[in-house]
Amino acid sequence: MKKRYSIPLILIAIMVILNILARFCHSFADFYVNNIFPYISTTVSFVTGLLPFSLGEMLTLGAVLLIIIGLPLFLILIIFRKGKRKKTAAFAGTLTLWILCYITTTETMNCFIMYQCTPLAERYFPNSPTHTDDEIIELHDMLVKKCNELAKQVPRDEHNKFELTCDFQTEAKKTMKNIGKTYTQLNGFYPDAKPIQFSFFMSQTYTTGIYLPYTIEANYNDDMVRTNLPFTVCHELSHLKGIIQEDEANFLAYIATTESNNVEFQYAGYLEALEYVDNALYDNNMYDLVIDHEISEEVLNDWYRFLPEHYWEENANKEILPTEAVSEATDAFLDTNIKMNGREEGIRTYNLVVQLLLDYYYP
Repeated sequence: MKKRYSIPLILIAIMVILNILARFCHSFADFYVNNIFPYISTTVSFVTGLLPFSLGEMLTLGAVLLIIIGLPLFLILIIFRKGKRKKTAAFAGTLTLWILCYITTTETMNCFIMYQCTPLAERYFPNSPTHTDDEIIELHDMLVKKCNELAKQVPRDEHNKFELTCDFQTEAKKTMKNIGKTYTQLNGFYPDAKPIQFSFFMSQTYTTGIYLPYTIEANYNDDMVRTNLPFTVCHELSHLKGIIQEDEANFLAYIATTESNNVEFQYAGYLEALEYVDNALYDNNMYDLVIDHEISEEVLNDWYRFLPEHYWEENANKEILPTEAVSEATDAFLDTNIKMNGREEGIRTYNLVVQLLLDYYYP
């Protein structure tokens, strides 16, 4: 009985200490991510990569079912198994403690420590100045030009919309390894990203991809428009290498897609970046300053596409909880999680990729 409780409690205590150490010592976090985590990530992602489904998704589903079925069952057993109440409570307590231990350990080792690493900007753009309004406008214009140019080269469907035809899994792994020559943390083995079976729930959260630290898997929303896959998969694969900050993963996804030899990847990357920069101009009341470059009809057909047309009407029967409530709850959870790990910007870190793009182009 003592071992049942003492071992998980000791492991949880060790994880708390590691979190504190990483929070106050960035060099420890950097050492861990560069020298220890690659072995953990490669081993675990190789094993889970052998499975044709997302193990993390199945574990999440199992946890939900355990709460829905297990909690009422526990209460029933406590009420009716009068002579075995202590054993029932002990078993439930032990199971709960080991689950908490597993979550705490995997979240710490495969996620939380990475939040405390030296930022990508400090490593690759240490002397970057404060950027001007002219620079972000120039960046926007450059992205518009590239998108206009590439939009004419990619495959299109009968509605004149960008259509993904390449093997995105192979190309994503290939281009991630290629940019690993510059961003050395990205070197090593990559498994295939996995589609989420319950993608409708992901759509309700307006999420294109997700990294699951308790199984070290890169997952994507299988319902979304396929042209989002190049950027999304590269983003999630970067998490497998310890790049946990969302703006940094976005930046590396941009570099990977735009430096790919595949024109579909290039266009997908430039288009995603254009959307982020476009939003930044709008949010900062600078949109009226962009007057020189007109976005082509092809690009206008392609950008800001997340889900297929009529998706919500065709999947209305799948809605168990209201989409608005699911989206708000997910945003609140992500915002809290990111802030707890030291990023005051919270969920807005996704949009901070614009700052990294400015550092990259105007160092």
